[in-house]
Amino acid sequence: MTTGVTTGITTRVTPMPRPPGLLWRAFGKLRRLALMAVLLCIWQYVSLRVLDSTSRTLLPPPTLIFTAAWELISSGELLRHARDSLKREMVAFLWASISIPIGIAMGWFRIVDEQLDAIMEMLRPIPPLAWIPLSILWFGIGDEQNQFIIFLGIFFPILLNTINGVKGIEPNLIRAARCLGASEAQILWRIVVKAALPQIVTGIRIGLGVGWMALVAAELVGANSGLGFLINDARTVLRTDYIIVGMASIGVIGLLLDQLIRELGRRLLPWSRGMDR
Repeated sequence: MTTGVTTGITTRVTPMPRPPGLLWRAFGKLRRLALMAVLLCIWQYVSLRVLDSTSRTLLPPPTLIFTAAWELISSGELLRHARDSLKREMVAFLWASISIPIGIAMGWFRIVDEQLDAIMEMLRPIPPLAWIPLSILWFGIGDEQNQFIIFLGIFFPILLNTINGVKGIEPNLIRAARCLGASEAQILWRIVVKAALPQIVTGIRIGLGVGWMALVAAELVGANSGLGFLINDARTVLRTDYIIVGMASIGVIGLLLDQLIRELGRRLLPWSRGMDR
C-alpha cells in the first residue's frame, strides 16, 4: 500500500509597488530644475549686490527680466514676434522636406549619389549666414529671405541623416526580401524607407535646431518682425531686459520643438531607442 503525503507550501506573494503619486511625480520633474534655480539665485545676488548701477543696466537681475517678460506678453508683442518666427520656420521646413526623397535616392541609387554628392559636399560647408548678403539681393528684406536662410539650415542635416539611414540598412534584410520575391519598389518602400525612418527623424530634430538658430541670425539683419528683430530692436534702445527675454524665448521654443519631435518619434517609431535620448 502506498501512502500519499501531502506537503503544504505557503507562498508569500510580494505586493506590486504602488505607482508614485501625483505629488511625487511633480517633485521628480521639479528636481531637474534645481541647478537652474541655483544659477538664477546667483545671478540675482551678483546683479544686485556686486554690480554697480551701470553694469546692472547691462545685466539686469532675473526679477527685472520676469517683469519685462510679463510686459511683452501682456502687450502681445512677444507672442506676435514668436508667431512670425515659427511661421517662417515651418514654411522653410516644408520646403526643406524635399531633402528626404533626395537623400533616399542618393542612398539607394549609385548613379544619383555619384552625380549629386560632389555638389552637396561643396554647398554643405557654406554656413547659412554667409548666404545672407546674397539672399537680401535676391529676395529683399522679408519672409522669403528669412525662409531661404532657414531652408539652408534645415536641408543638409536631414539630407545627410537620410543618406546614412538608407546606407546603414542591414544587407541581409534586402537579400531576404528579394529571395521572397519582393519587387524593387516594395523593397524601397516597405524596407528601406521604414528602416531609415529613425535616422530621418534624428535629422529632422537636428535640422529644425540649426534652422531655428539660422532664423534668428537672419532676422537680426533682414526682417521687420520676429524674435531676432525683437532682440536687435531692443539693442538700439538699450533694453537689455528685452534682449534677454528674446533670447530666453528662443531657447524655450527650441526646446519645445525638440520635445515635440521626440514625442512624435516615440509614438510613430516605438521600435527605435534613439527617440528616448
